[in-house]
Amino acid sequence: MIENGILGLMGIGGALGLSALGTGLGVGAAGQSVVGAWKRAYMQNKPANFMLLAFTGFPLSQTFYGLILMNTIVASLQALSPGAVMGIGVFGGMAIGVSAWFQGVIGAGAADAYAETGKGFTNYVLVLGVIESVALLVMVFLMTTIGSLAV
Repeated sequence: MIENGILGLMGIGGALGLSALGTGLGVGAAGQSVVGAWKRAYMQNKPANFMLLAFTGFPLSQTFYGLILMNTIVASLQALSPGAVMGIGVFGGMAIGVSAWFQGVIGAGAADAYAETGKGFTNYVLVLGVIESVALLVMVFLMTTIGSLAV
């Protein structure tokens, strides 16, 4: 099935695995901040703001982008060289994963700011959307590249 051997397997696994690794780091960063904000609210006998949970979930989409990229690689596997498969998968997965990681870092700051002020939710979401677009652009451009190489 896989004529690309170990390089192909590394590329396939890298696309999803590295994206998911970044998601885990991002969710972890944002989640810590959200839990801390809830703790402060409880200590002040205030209700915990459920909207903060949104900041924790933002990095999850990058795992889906990695999955889509991985499936695109697998669908075109026979037409791609082993180096192309590895490069696209590993470097694409890394770029998507770093986007997810830093989206979580931004989400942590957003959660802290929103918990303190109760203001600016839309502004924070817009900033999270900017880093999200990095992952989307990587996925789309690499899929376009796969289409060009597989012709």
